[in-house]
Amino acid sequence: MPDRERPCRIGTRGTPLALAQANEVRNLLTTTLGLDPEAFEIVVIRTTGDRVTDRPLHEFGGKGLFTKEIEEALLEGRIDCAVHSMKDVPVIQPEGLVIDACLPSEDVRDAFVSLSGCALLDMPEGSTLGTSSLRRRAQALRRRPDLNVVEFRGNVQTRLRKLEGGVAKGTLLAMAGLRRLGLAGSARVVPMDVHDMLPAVGQGIIGIERREDDCDVAQLIDAVRHPETEARMQAERAFLARLDGSCRTPIAGYGKVRDGRLRLTGEILRPDGSEAFAGTRVGPVEDGPALGRDLAEALLAEAGPGFLGS
Repeated sequence: MPDRERPCRIGTRGTPLALAQANEVRNLLTTTLGLDPEAFEIVVIRTTGDRVTDRPLHEFGGKGLFTKEIEEALLEGRIDCAVHSMKDVPVIQPEGLVIDACLPSEDVRDAFVSLSGCALLDMPEGSTLGTSSLRRRAQALRRRPDLNVVEFRGNVQTRLRKLEGGVAKGTLLAMAGLRRLGLAGSARVVPMDVHDMLPAVGQGIIGIERREDDCDVAQLIDAVRHPETEARMQAERAFLARLDGSCRTPIAGYGKVRDGRLRLTGEILRPDGSEAFAGTRVGPVEDGPALGRDLAEALLAEAGPGFLGS
């Protein structure tokens, strides 16, 4: 445990879910290391993605808009580490930063949420589905091409208010976020099996980012690392990186570790859900990144040139 003259500053977005995740990290650090909560300070940083809520993410920069300002603060020394939802983090990080610690993964599934509590497949024909995710849009339209899909930006609470206001009949949210906010038990929440809707790369994973040369913070967060979740993250992100994935491309990926083996499943889709390709690779945990790259190569070959740009 390194000596620190001031609290370790944890950077985060200011949404209720982001704050819940930052507090989860702080609480785990304090209990694991036997420290007072005052040893850590949560610093809220508003990102471009939080400020611009009237346009789809893919129109003005993609998922990096939820991390850019936080990573700038980290590089400038205004914070000591950052807490991220890994599904929001681009696969290419700024030079000098590293994410080498993850908490145990939460529920990876998506959930269909509606006022009636029905399932996605039971929505009346032609119903309106709200989502800001190209992946969820494509996967939903693959199963229900009759649906009318509308843009649904905002944090979890904002999207639930839009649902109450009649903007859409249903929406898709991450079970991990709903659980962390204490909302997963609602009768309106219908979890979806990963075989029916493969999650986003990194879904359910909280990652801790730090400066690569900050050995003190590295020593702190090493106490809460979860190797199995990190192995899953590395395989999934290698898969995404080979596909050059961003918020402009519908890509799903999920790795599961069991008995020293990693099973990685991936999927690529056309934005309108009209076509999809999926596959699985299984191998030793330590081969996760290679499995991810190999699976991506196989799906690209099967789909043919230009598929992800269509």
